[in-house]
Amino acid sequence: MSSLWTPGGERPVPRAAPAGSGAPSSDRPGPAAERDRGDPAGGPGPAGPQPNSEEMRRQMAELRDQLADTPAEVVVANHAYGLFELAALHLSIEVPQLEQARLAIDALGYLVEGLGDRLGEPAGELATALGQLRLAFVQVQAAARAPGGGGPPADAPGGAAPS
Repeated sequence: MSSLWTPGGERPVPRAAPAGSGAPSSDRPGPAAERDRGDPAGGPGPAGPQPNSEEMRRQMAELRDQLADTPAEVVVANHAYGLFELAALHLSIEVPQLEQARLAIDALGYLVEGLGDRLGEPAGELATALGQLRLAFVQVQAAARAPGGGGPPADAPGGAAPS
């Protein structure tokens, strides 16, 4: 199930299977019998009652209105926070995924440094967070390259810190 960010929080957006495809309506893993329990007309099942197509259109229109009423700087800053979390996740796992972290840090850098004060109030906080991530990246990278750290040698491709 996908979700859509709104100022009121994440909203689930169910994926509809093409009509007649035979594909399950849920993308939850598990036996087909478990996934397909419940009334096929949208009654209670593992995910609870499913809205009909008219209800889904109404909900999507409501979500679009909420999103349209939200300043773009708030939405963009929210995505920047998501990039921060993504980078931090890749740096903090047992075997850090440096290339994945680097991509998220670079993307955050392009947003924060490219947009600057256009991000509004969160610009300063995001710039500080970006600096902290870059420092953490260098520290994790150095630890991975240290003897016994299990990382690539210092001269391996992609050895530079994120820009």
